[in-house]
Amino acid sequence: MTSNWSAFRAAEPDLATTVEDRFGAFTHHVLATLRKDGSPRTCGLEVRFLDGELWLGMMAGSLKALDLLRDPRCALQANPGEGTSMGGGDVRVSGRALLVEDEPTVGRYTGQVAVPDPSSFHLFRVEVTEVTRTSVRDDAYLLVEVWTPDGGLRSVRRT
Repeated sequence: MTSNWSAFRAAEPDLATTVEDRFGAFTHHVLATLRKDGSPRTCGLEVRFLDGELWLGMMAGSLKALDLLRDPRCALQANPGEGTSMGGGDVRVSGRALLVEDEPTVGRYTGQVAVPDPSSFHLFRVEVTEVTRTSVRDDAYLLVEVWTPDGGLRSVRRT
């Protein structure tokens, strides 16, 4: 089962805010895709939360775009930042990145995001299958929060 970002936000507004803040703290993050042979590929990219959706924009013909066009499964990890503080915790989003080609949607996106050549990029909307936040609480325990569309939010505390 998948969910768009606004449905996740409605279900778990506090966690959604934390995730958006973590991704908003830095420009570049890590995307994991699957190569033709099924092995993983990781690369950097920018992430946008606009109009209730999670968006990925990338150069046309880039390897990560070709991976997603072939197999939309992906995972995103927010840049952890400098040092060891990881304020807000480690945040990851898994899902399916679906190509968006309709001109009104692409036009709305490029109207809000500076795109060097709007005719030469791929725009993907992420359908969310899992959101995970791992954080250290009170320097005493690790809290892992996992949300899925069909299971909701569950938390595991590890000491």
